[in-house]
Amino acid sequence: MSARVPVRVGDVMAPNLYSIDGLATVAEAMALMQRHDVDALAVNRRDETDEVGLLLVSDIARDVIARHRSPERVNVYEIMSKPTLTLPLDMLVRYAVRLLVQFEIHCAIVVNDQRDPVGFATLHDLVVGRPPD
Repeated sequence: MSARVPVRVGDVMAPNLYSIDGLATVAEAMALMQRHDVDALAVNRRDETDEVGLLLVSDIARDVIARHRSPERVNVYEIMSKPTLTLPLDMLVRYAVRLLVQFEIHCAIVVNDQRDPVGFATLHDLVVGRPPD
């Protein structure tokens, strides 16, 4: 009987994390999302004391499109989530799943020991896992 190797967030996260500056327009964010076929962007920290932000397609839909606001006139910082839940690379998947479920969210930014964004994890990634690249 073999021992089960613990699966960590870093093992199943999506390593392609795209980021944008909070001062960028929502139109720029939408173009970046379209170019890379992603539904979320990390919003860069302004400095070491700042926290990373998160911009989701649902934020754009709810706060810009549904309210008839112009994506060219709205900045990312106006609609992003910040602070946002982050997961450490070495957290066990079972605890990451519990955390996301507890807060009723479906995704989180994965950070390294220096709190720099390095990936993105969804409940799907954590529960089903990602195929090897």
